Amino acid sequence: MTTDQTHTEQSPRPSEQSARAFDVVVVGGGAAGLSAALVLGRARRSVLVIDSGEPRNARAGHVHNYLGREGTPPAELLAAGRAEVAGYGGEFLAGTVTAVDRHGDGDALEFLVDVGGERTVVARRVLVATGLVDELPDLPGLAEGWGRGVLHCPYCHGWEVRDQPIGVLATGPLAVHQALLWRQWSADVVLFRHTAALGEAEAEQLAARGVTVVDGEVAAVELGDGGAVTGVRLVGGRVVPRRAVTVAARMAARADLLAALGLRPVDLLIGEHAVGCRIEAGPTGATSVPGVFVAGNVTDLQASVLPAAAAGLTAAAALNADLVAEETRLAVEAHRREHVFGANA
Repeated sequence: MTTDQTHTEQSPRPSEQSARAFDVVVVGGGAAGLSAALVLGRARRSVLVIDSGEPRNARAGHVHNYLGREGTPPAELLAAGRAEVAGYGGEFLAGTVTAVDRHGDGDALEFLVDVGGERTVVARRVLVATGLVDELPDLPGLAEGWGRGVLHCPYCHGWEVRDQPIGVLATGPLAVHQALLWRQWSADVVLFRHTAALGEAEAEQLAARGVTVVDGEVAAVELGDGGAVTGVRLVGGRVVPRRAVTVAARMAARADLLAALGLRPVDLLIGEHAVGCRIEAGPTGATSVPGVFVAGNVTDLQASVLPAAAAGLTAAAALNADLVAEETRLAVEAHRREHVFGANA
């Protein structure tokens, strides 16, 4: 007996639910989810977007590298997206989806979407765009300054700290690559070796590019008003003045809600190094579970806002085509039955 069969037997049938059914439930109201909902609304699908109100970039001041929206505050971009989705009949529900369960493999799929254990929504298809969680090293100042003076992506934040003193906290094997990348935006880059080891070739690369290496473990990132970085304090007490600190967080897909379907995150490797975990999917966002699609950071950990929105569009188009195929198959079956009965009348 498969996992899906087990859940089908133990869970209540959709007919026993009092909830309204939607063509598609989109879980996650960020760029990927809203983009998908917009496409589906324009395709005349009934769409419900369920969002917990915890976007990854909530602490960032602006969205960057989004053509036509450069410098837009994240909340403003999401508000505009929600208004556009609503304009095509899309609906919204505030809450956290705790589980998704599937019923039916034959005539038509249906999914039960559990919202906080208090409400169940029925959907013909599900698109998960819940994003990821940045898991930071346990050092004072990192979490408090995250998204302000503590940064992760030079393409997202490099211009804003150009020519300023930047510190790179070495927490993994990709730290040298990080430091060399940030060197593009500033001539004053310091690599805090912390607990990492450097090979001879790496040390030579850093020296050739003028990146200073500071030995010794880091005790904390010093912050000023509003989360602004003022320096990096070493275990011995020495403080190295810095205006920004960059650190590679482990990126973990928000995917617990998919566990009942047998969809669990797998490691994303860069070379031999695991940098996070994601839900595997094909190029259109289709997962190994029929009827379940994913888009954005839940499957593409390195996607910024614009690629995430594009992925939502792609997944929504594939999802709509999947529904059209199901509807066509059912219509053909009904058409054949009608002709058989008509011929026997």
